[in-house]
Amino acid sequence: MNVTVLGASGRAGSEITKELAARGHSVVAVARKPQAIPALSGVTPVAGDAADVAALAEIIKGSDAVISALHFDVPAATLLGALKAAGVPRLLVTGGAASLEVAPGVLLIDTPEFPEDWKTFAQGGIAFLEVLRGEMQIDWTFFSPAAFIEEGPRLGHYRLGTDQLIVDDKGDSKISFADYAIAMVDELEQHKHSRARFTAAY
Repeated sequence: MNVTVLGASGRAGSEITKELAARGHSVVAVARKPQAIPALSGVTPVAGDAADVAALAEIIKGSDAVISALHFDVPAATLLGALKAAGVPRLLVTGGAASLEVAPGVLLIDTPEFPEDWKTFAQGGIAFLEVLRGEMQIDWTFFSPAAFIEEGPRLGHYRLGTDQLIVDDKGDSKISFADYAIAMVDELEQHKHSRARFTAAY
């Protein structure tokens, strides 16, 4: 596929870009500092500001899908507007875990353990997901990671869920950026969560 990755120089974006390239996809890797994107076969680094709808639409034109690994300071409406202007049908979003349920009706962000200084960023992700849930034209997917997404080995396995936080037998919820990228590209290829949110963890 022809795929554009937004935020391709970040920790999630760079792993997603590498995974796409390894599977033979053609990637336009967009970042404010494209020189930070590793040289990979099939990957074209491009400088771009995702906050500019018209400029972003030009960059993504011709893509089969856009994968966003941006922070939530770029609103959902901006990305959706660019996809519509460019005629791109699919948007996959690197989401947050804060809106996952830890018990019926109880979100991770509302638990006492959730760090106070993460809440502003997390609320941006929750608002982003709410906008997507009202979107009927673009085929979107919001991929919430485990509670902790961190540097670590590429194990090549994960467990899938939908709206509930996945924990292991010790009560931990973790995944590496490398395995998160595998799950993201699996979703791109297998298309199991159309206009839906899903999550993955060990």
